Amino acid sequence: LTLDPLIGAISAGNTVVIKPSELAPACSSLLSSTIPLYLDNKAVKIVEGGSDIAQELLQQQWDKIFFTGSPRVGRIVMSAAAKHLTPVTLELGGKCPVILDSYSGSDLKSAVKRIAGGKWGPCAGQACIGIDYLLVQQKLAPVLIESLKRCIKRFYGDNVQNLQSICRIVNKNHFDRICNLLEEPGVAASIIYGGSLDRENLMIEPTILLDPPLDAQIMTEEIFGPLLPIITLDKIEESIDFINARPKPLAIYAFTNDKKLKDRILQETSSGSVTFNDTIIQFICDALPFGGVGQSGFGRYHGKYSFDTFSHEKGVLHRSFFPELEPRYPPWNDFKLEFIRLAYNFDYVGLLLHLLGLRRLFIPNRAR
Repeated sequence: LTLDPLIGAISAGNTVVIKPSELAPACSSLLSSTIPLYLDNKAVKIVEGGSDIAQELLQQQWDKIFFTGSPRVGRIVMSAAAKHLTPVTLELGGKCPVILDSYSGSDLKSAVKRIAGGKWGPCAGQACIGIDYLLVQQKLAPVLIESLKRCIKRFYGDNVQNLQSICRIVNKNHFDRICNLLEEPGVAASIIYGGSLDRENLMIEPTILLDPPLDAQIMTEEIFGPLLPIITLDKIEESIDFINARPKPLAIYAFTNDKKLKDRILQETSSGSVTFNDTIIQFICDALPFGGVGQSGFGRYHGKYSFDTFSHEKGVLHRSFFPELEPRYPPWNDFKLEFIRLAYNFDYVGLLLHLLGLRRLFIPNRAR
């Protein structure tokens, strides 16, 4: 998330100042110690520090600001940029849903593996494009839940003390924030799998919740952690209204082979991206633009789009001194006004006849 836009900025000919997140001090230290070994220190600077340093940086005048983080901090960045009319790209995330249509057999097995891998694989859900909640028909929920349980045990284990292939929560503040999501009475009662905590090691067991209250924080704020609410619907088509009733997500993941449903998702919802029958994989496709819409951010990058994001397309026009068209200049008369009208309408034949004085001969009764 730091190096990808950096590549685009450098390739577009910019000098760059990087401010890594203080919430991941090990990554920040790695970037600070490694990048100067390979890149020109006059062209790429790394500034470490907390929010006070970020505020100082935002007071400066930049040609472009690129920010990845939460909507709350995104508003701070945008407000600071507005003082200097600095263009901004915001990558903010949001509540990315999965829509699971009717599947069975090997297709269901593959879908569940991709959902489990997309939810708990990328930093235990601590990813802007990570799955936030899942929408499924009520009659299919029991089969889905049992399949998810088996997949979790196979991928990550079933004991919070011995979890494998899954990362811990980034820090204590975020650990407590996720725990608070589970402590609301209605939410705690909806836990059907997992929920165990290891505060000392900042580990949270992959957790499944069934139909938690829709007005609870877990369903109104981005989870950014290993909790998966499953929301049941009478018909899978109701998922479109459910998504549209909430802020626009960074990504929608839809598992379906129904072309009509695919078309409705594309035409009737708004999101940064839509991926059918897989999760997360769109992030590594450089041929696709990556970015949000609405509360999930704006602007895009990846591949050529990163170059475009950090570029300004300057219009350049070269002209000669011939021909010099006098109808451009006052004083105005009927000939000049007619010339301008014909040019405005791209009437090249009329222009030629007008310049040769033949237009009245060919069009004697033309409307003015």
